[in-house]
Amino acid sequence: MIVKTASEGLRPSSPPRARHAFVTLVTNGDYALGARALARSLRLTDTMAEIVVLHTGGVDISALEPLTDFGCRLIETELLPLSDDFNARHARRNVHEKAPFAKGRKPAFHSPLDNFCKLRLWQLTEYDRCVFIDADALVLHNIDKLFRYPEFSAAPNVYESLADFHRLNSGVFVAEPSLSTFERMLVALDAPEAFWPRTDQTFLQQFFPDWHGLPVTMNMLQYVWFNLPALWDWRSIGVLHYQYEKPWEQGHPRAHILHPLIELWHAYFTGENIPDIATLENPARAGTPS
Repeated sequence: MIVKTASEGLRPSSPPRARHAFVTLVTNGDYALGARALARSLRLTDTMAEIVVLHTGGVDISALEPLTDFGCRLIETELLPLSDDFNARHARRNVHEKAPFAKGRKPAFHSPLDNFCKLRLWQLTEYDRCVFIDADALVLHNIDKLFRYPEFSAAPNVYESLADFHRLNSGVFVAEPSLSTFERMLVALDAPEAFWPRTDQTFLQQFFPDWHGLPVTMNMLQYVWFNLPALWDWRSIGVLHYQYEKPWEQGHPRAHILHPLIELWHAYFTGENIPDIATLENPARAGTPS
């Protein structure tokens, strides 16, 4: 498919107001909750960038209304124009059967096909540079410096061992919108028999094999808290990413060990009792099991 205009498949609620944008993706009501906490956390950093929320048809408009309190620019997005064969290969059941998540648990609302909508960021050519952040994340201090990083920059997928440094995590990345890049992505994505076991993450690593590394502190995965506590330093963390189990879930399997992180997310979600991040206790000193 040839994308004729930057707006094809996108319906923005308002015109852009800045040259740079933090972009997130909301695919259901659960991630709308996450986006509210993320948007508040970004606003508290006094960022000069716009906050853009891409949202699919699976989200009720009432779930998105609270985001307007944070000045978010809402952009409704269609699923990518991919083949029926591609969609069948990447349905939730097929992805999780062929590439099961062995290290953590993806919640029931996880929809692999929706993840590819992240790639519509490259259609946002009204911005010079974008930083994508998953909606299950918080920004803990100003990270506007990321707009000076090149395309394609991402942090390594480190949460279990240092051997993970060779893989990227697509929960945070820096990109330069371009229709030509987006068109090339669609062709590569929907190649005959192509299968992306970790959806957009696997694809982006192959599409950008020479990706630039961001510090792990710009995408600190929550499992580092108990797997690699020596890496954790609250004062240096720019983005805290709640991979696998989500902080808004009730009583998830690791809620007991991640309790301090879950409490922090709820503080940002409600706007009440948000702590001074520099005063929080690191896991190694708190005696968290490794």
